[in-house]
Amino acid sequence: MNLIVRTVVVGFVVSVGFGSVSAYAQDASCSCATAYRGPQNPVGSIVYTSGDVMVSQAAGYGPAKAGNALDFGSRVVVGAKGTASVAFGGCNLDVPANSSLDVSRVEGNICLKLVGSEQTAAVQRSDGAAGGFGPPEGIFAGALLTTGVLAATQNDDNAVSR
Repeated sequence: MNLIVRTVVVGFVVSVGFGSVSAYAQDASCSCATAYRGPQNPVGSIVYTSGDVMVSQAAGYGPAKAGNALDFGSRVVVGAKGTASVAFGGCNLDVPANSSLDVSRVEGNICLKLVGSEQTAAVQRSDGAAGGFGPPEGIFAGALLTTGVLAATQNDDNAVSR
């Protein structure tokens, strides 16, 4: 196979690999999504607060504290010298300084959307395990590895130089 055809095949396989990852990914607008288990009130709660943390309430915003109930439509706002941690089903989410967390329902799931300091957010699984290498990443890595091996070992019985 000549270099151009080989490059096109590798590009196609890599693009298919990326397609597989997006098919299994959670809603891109959610920092963490977990299954909604029915009309229990509340759907989540504030686990920890420190510093300047406010939570939306029926009559506006008020100071947040550990144990505050959170439901769909709730918003947790953290100031410059604050931090908060929330728990919703399978999501435990740390909300860093200068950011806010919006709670919504997306296709039967509880969607937690972190707005502001997304790069510093720490999403943890509720069972305490560290984030890991899941099925979408495994599919992509397998496709990429297979493509690399096939491209590297392809032998067309052509001499390197003629």
